[in-house]
Amino acid sequence: MPEERKSRDACHNVGLLAHDGRAMEGGPDLTAARQYYEKACAGGFAPSCFNLSAMFIEGNSKGLEPDMTQALKFAQTACELGHVWGCANASRMYRLGEGTEKDEKKAEDLKNRAKELHTSEKERQLKFAE
Repeated sequence: MPEERKSRDACHNVGLLAHDGRAMEGGPDLTAARQYYEKACAGGFAPSCFNLSAMFIEGNSKGLEPDMTQALKFAQTACELGHVWGCANASRMYRLGEGTEKDEKKAEDLKNRAKELHTSEKERQLKFAE
């Protein structure tokens, strides 16, 4: 496994641990989670981009305000990297005008991308099971 990929995967995993509180005394550390997810996302790891999007959609009581513009940015990045739920979330945000102007064409394009990714994932699973 290339060194860059190992680093990206490790950042995502530490982000997960910080996010749910298993890595830190005192519970979840969303600031640390965000920093590790950002490193992994910048390295092209779609699940980290998706998790960042979800963090910005939800916000939290510890100082991370919901930010739909950031949420959309990370959802689109996740989608570009092949994350079906990133595409679905970005589609919904364009349809509703969350974090951006409403754009039915972009919403439809992203929905179709999500469907394509879902279909290809199901096909891979079927081949693996054979």
